[in-house]
Amino acid sequence: MLHAADPNLRNVAIIAHVDHGKTTLVDAMLAYSGTLAAGDVDPCVLDSDPLERERGITIFSKNCAITYRPQAGAQSGQTFRINLIDTPGHADFGGEVERVLMMADGVLLLVDAFEGPMPQTRFVLGKALALDLPIIVVVNKCDRPEARPDGVVDEVFDLLVALDADDERLDFPVIYASGRSGWATADLDKPNDDVAPLLEAIIERLPSPVGYADVPLQMLITTIDYSAYTGRIAIGRVFSGAISSGQAVAICQADGTQRRARAQKVYRFEGLGRVPAELIGVGDLCAVEGLGDFDIGDTIACPDEPNPIARVAVDEPTLHMLFRVNDSPFAGREGQYVTSRQLADRLQRELRSNVALRVEPGQSAEEFRVSGRGLLHLGILLENMRREGYELSVGRPEVIEKEIDGLRCEPIELLTVDVDTDHLGPVLELVGARGGEVQSLDQRGDRMHVEAEIPARGLIGLRSRMLTATAGQAIMYHSFQRYAPVRAIDQHRTNGVLVAMETGAATMYSLLNLSERAVMFVKPQQPVYAGQIVGENSRENDLDVNVVKAKAFSNVRESTKEATVVLKSPRDLPLEAALEYIEDDELVEITPESIRIRKKLLSEAERKRASRQQRDRTRTAAGR
Repeated sequence: MLHAADPNLRNVAIIAHVDHGKTTLVDAMLAYSGTLAAGDVDPCVLDSDPLERERGITIFSKNCAITYRPQAGAQSGQTFRINLIDTPGHADFGGEVERVLMMADGVLLLVDAFEGPMPQTRFVLGKALALDLPIIVVVNKCDRPEARPDGVVDEVFDLLVALDADDERLDFPVIYASGRSGWATADLDKPNDDVAPLLEAIIERLPSPVGYADVPLQMLITTIDYSAYTGRIAIGRVFSGAISSGQAVAICQADGTQRRARAQKVYRFEGLGRVPAELIGVGDLCAVEGLGDFDIGDTIACPDEPNPIARVAVDEPTLHMLFRVNDSPFAGREGQYVTSRQLADRLQRELRSNVALRVEPGQSAEEFRVSGRGLLHLGILLENMRREGYELSVGRPEVIEKEIDGLRCEPIELLTVDVDTDHLGPVLELVGARGGEVQSLDQRGDRMHVEAEIPARGLIGLRSRMLTATAGQAIMYHSFQRYAPVRAIDQHRTNGVLVAMETGAATMYSLLNLSERAVMFVKPQQPVYAGQIVGENSRENDLDVNVVKAKAFSNVRESTKEATVVLKSPRDLPLEAALEYIEDDELVEITPESIRIRKKLLSEAERKRASRQQRDRTRTAAGR
């Protein structure tokens, strides 16, 4: 019989658009509940991954638990345990959001008090409504000078109506908060100095979990952790029955097979860590050690009646890239893992935890077609691989097209741009040139809020051009919207590149001469090889240059003193910027120490031959 598992337990997911303050608000809740002393809480304590710290974003979902004792009201004196699930806010990591929402019984929807609902807000809210999860709207950052909380609440209501929410979901409670300042209130006219009103709203307005306690065990694995001592750790929710330490279980896998295992240790979440537990009841979240090999989406079940739970459905990827073995002249100098077998093993391991990723064989044994949610999704994977010692080359990102009703269709994204009024013109020009169609244009304070539908391929390289055109004033976000017929846009780099003719160390003499008509990517004494791209030409054509040429010496004394010339700093192309920059005939070489851009065909003669063959094919096709 379905019944409440534990009336004093709450499983709550925190969802929002990127940079709306989810992790900071969790910090304030941890400090107030006494889980950590206020002075001991590092900023964004749940963002523990090095890349999360460096980029200031949440990439992986996290679990923690808060113990709260209300001081007043009907619940006074009782002890409540709140399992909090912190989720990523970037659209490229939507796969993380989709699978962890299965663990929650309600959600906190965070919305910035100035920006209001954004593309990712629509995405995560739609997923929560699909699971029929109750919602508490938290208008965060209410201490911003330009905050407009009442207008934001109205926009959230309009968004729920647009998503066909029922009347019960439209009657949502609202909490106004500032995660950074550590306060929350249900009424802005009644200020407060802590987050107690938010915790009380969770207890009063979100339900406790329900489940079948008197039936065989069913636990869905939604996250995988790893320990150097115990191996893989399964994290998930018990949907029926109970699980205890030492219990014999069955692992129900994706192919329909079952495997016997034993749950050697079971842990309950407490604070930022986990504590051993003898028994985890229905509706609770837990971590299980000793199960051996398993994947996200598998079910831990009773070995006598192994009934699997339906696997989490994840939206399909929209972008793919070609991963291949590095075959440049510098291959193997910096990386520890360089072979196709090592590359294949690493990608297979990633598939076990990265549910939004797809890997398919390429045209040869040394190539792999890797698909993901977006450029940042794949860029994070590549950055992690290079830090682990992998060395590889990757091709230009390409969108994944589909044939729908006999038409060739491409993914369309909802793009939002916030920019000052002085730079609105360049933004609209860039969006229009890449096939975008403006849907709305609103003024918010001294800035303009632009919403447009744009092909996903039009987003490749747009961020850097947008920042350049607006002097760094533009803030842009995007999320997948739908598939639509392919739009006729010609998206190519406007400038050609400088390609090294010889292998050696770049010289000051050559770089000084070339910098007068190009922007360089390399610095003096940096090793380069023939076929490597060393700069951007001021014109649209590619140019082969000799950057290793040294100044010729003579025994004739100069009549005038040589002028002091300062060489401009080379343009730094981080990983994502390099991936956006390259064309179809180019690759990005990624090693633990370097990121280089190169031509696929390193030989100048081979590139000219390929160019002639391409022109001949074009003429032949035009003649037909």
